[in-house]
Amino acid sequence: MSDDANKKISGSGPTLAEQIGAKAARKLKARRNPGQGVWFGLGMMGIVGWSVAIPTLLGAALGLWLDKYHSGKHAWTLALLVAGLVIGCLNAWFWVAKEDKAMRDEQEPRDE
Repeated sequence: MSDDANKKISGSGPTLAEQIGAKAARKLKARRNPGQGVWFGLGMMGIVGWSVAIPTLLGAALGLWLDKYHSGKHAWTLALLVAGLVIGCLNAWFWVAKEDKAMRDEQEPRDE
């Protein structure tokens, strides 16, 4: 086949050869970096879990302390537990979105 056959017919997107080349490059990169397999994924799940659990527990602990030493009409424990949960979920959401964007940027074919 000639080089003309591998060029784009229209400007709509990458050719089949370019798509296959990009997939092959991603697979080769994954083989060269075996640490990003199943254990890497499980580790990421653990990080996301802790990024939610820690603010939730800190909120509950602060709420318990406030209820013990500054009691009033309202219970601080439940309010700060929910606030910690919301902060932790937002933290995890932003972190996962950042990692997803980085993965998508890495997978996009580059113009060379």
